[in-house]
Amino acid sequence: MCGIAAIYAGKKTGPDLAAACGRMIATLRHRGPDQSGVYCDPSVGLAHARLSIIDLTTGGQPIHNEDQTVWIVYNGEVFNYLELRQDLESRGHHFYTHTDTEVIVHSYEEKGIECLKDFNGQFAFALWDTKKQRLFLARDRVGICPLFYAQNDGVYVVASEIKALIASKILPKPEIDPFALDQVFTLWTTLPGATIFKNIYEVKPGHALIIDTNTHREHRYWDIPYAAPDEHSPAPLEDLCEQVLALLMNATKLRLRADVPVGSYLSGGLDSSGITALIARHFNTNVQTFAIRFQEHDFDEGEYQNEMVAHLKVQHREIEAGNELIAESVPAVVWHAEKPLLRTAPVPMFLLSRFVQQQGIKVVCTGEGADEVFGGYDIFREALVKRFIARQPQSAIRPVLLEQLYPQIFKNDRQKAAFRNFILHNSSDVENPLYSHLIRWENTSRIKQFFSKELADGIGAYSTVAQCMQLLPENFNQRDTLSKAQYLEDAIFLSNYLLSSQGDRMAMAHSLEIRPPYLDHRLFEFMSRVSPQWKVLGINEKHLLKKVFKDVLPSSITQRTKHPYRAPIQPSFLKAIQSGYVRELLSVQELEKNKFFDHTKVHALLKKIEAGVSTSETEGMALMGLISTQLLHEQFVENFSYPDGLSVHWDMCFDRRKTLMSN
Repeated sequence: MCGIAAIYAGKKTGPDLAAACGRMIATLRHRGPDQSGVYCDPSVGLAHARLSIIDLTTGGQPIHNEDQTVWIVYNGEVFNYLELRQDLESRGHHFYTHTDTEVIVHSYEEKGIECLKDFNGQFAFALWDTKKQRLFLARDRVGICPLFYAQNDGVYVVASEIKALIASKILPKPEIDPFALDQVFTLWTTLPGATIFKNIYEVKPGHALIIDTNTHREHRYWDIPYAAPDEHSPAPLEDLCEQVLALLMNATKLRLRADVPVGSYLSGGLDSSGITALIARHFNTNVQTFAIRFQEHDFDEGEYQNEMVAHLKVQHREIEAGNELIAESVPAVVWHAEKPLLRTAPVPMFLLSRFVQQQGIKVVCTGEGADEVFGGYDIFREALVKRFIARQPQSAIRPVLLEQLYPQIFKNDRQKAAFRNFILHNSSDVENPLYSHLIRWENTSRIKQFFSKELADGIGAYSTVAQCMQLLPENFNQRDTLSKAQYLEDAIFLSNYLLSSQGDRMAMAHSLEIRPPYLDHRLFEFMSRVSPQWKVLGINEKHLLKKVFKDVLPSSITQRTKHPYRAPIQPSFLKAIQSGYVRELLSVQELEKNKFFDHTKVHALLKKIEAGVSTSETEGMALMGLISTQLLHEQFVENFSYPDGLSVHWDMCFDRRKTLMSN
């Protein structure tokens, strides 16, 4: 992937486009250290920081069409670009590079914004049409690649990361949005299109944005698919497995297209093990694999990683995410995540990407998306169990079902009993459209008790959950329990948290591109037509996917209980609370200055952690939320570092302003 930046000024005068583009792209060098380029005309500036993966010699950006009336800066990959190029050449288009980027330019010439439907990939781009004088922004279907925008007095700034927007110096000083904080401290993330900062937005997954005459309009070209029961495939399970395997094979093959080596993450779970097995057995027997180990035994999956390495005989390397290293890395992680975090889970991914980059690898295939597409999350099973309890409240198997939901979290009898009673008392409101996620959101919302009076007053009567209701598609209530839960997870959590805070942002912090085959849109669309019973059979998650891999992976991998990816919180911060940066961040002085949190309640929590008596998930999330919010304000509001745009060396520079002036 790469880093992109754009400024649309239209007929406005004032901003020095080249200088602003320079500052913006300087903040994105971690996304593209190999090359940089800029295009400017009187109305627009485009800039690019390149991570060279396809067409290493002639693929520098910005890229244009034959008569230089269409220009693009682009981040990501269109994996079916070779097939699209062949068709475009047959229609008379001429190419001067071998990149997938140029395919987008000529596809746009053919079909306009409808070209997006032809792309199988992960991408974000800004395309300037000089004839129509419009800036065309687009983002891939599920939101693997980020793209942000904001405007001030009719001038729009666009970039891969928020820090580049701020660096433009076109926007007013950023402010943290109290409503967005309420969203994060409820959902773990902001709602689609929103960011943690006031008046800064993200192009939604599956959407395009058209900017012209100093205004913009949104266009949706794809949505998370849903098929009613009468549209489900009648094929038997074995046939469905064959079709899924064929799709997965092709999705994986496409994601290995690169002019550099492609590695693979190998966590030891079903998802990454399955993809790695397909690569090693069918495409690259010498694939390099990478994994995280943990100091804390409860979080470590090394036993299964080692089993898969022995099974596949791959070249494997690993790194340990020690507790103190996790705490030390949080400031850098927040800088790249650009939002408050309630878990430390992004940190090991940040450490792993740095380790992989140090091994000379630029691209890795990953297992993200399998849980969303095939029904793998515990929250899906929990929703189905609660629905069963509501329908059959006298069933004798209720306690057994509940205890099997979270064996990795609720380990002693007291915890199990408390969880069982909690679920039993919260299984009645089955008609609520948000039923599957309400318990998680209500549990997370408990950490809002740490909000200061000033912050709570600023939020007032606003309700994140009520706003979620407004985002639901038509006929949502007619969907089955699993389909509803999958939609909420995919629409709210997948792109805004998983693919950003744990995906693109942590990988691109170290110039590493992730490629998740499970997120091929064809798999989404195929699985939408598969009956829910084949996704979660009883409480057996990802039933169909396990069947797909039964001849590919050892039974110990396909039959193991799901181990959700987590990282330790309280043990990681213990030393930093006592004498490190956390002590200063959460001091009375700093808390009173920012006025986000109640210092009395915060320090009561810190005392519990220091005494070793804070072990709950909720208190851990509270601690990480407090630290990351304070860090975010420090890094982006109080002490943002503006890079010198003049220090950027443009490898490619197209400045039409000079040409126009000379004419």
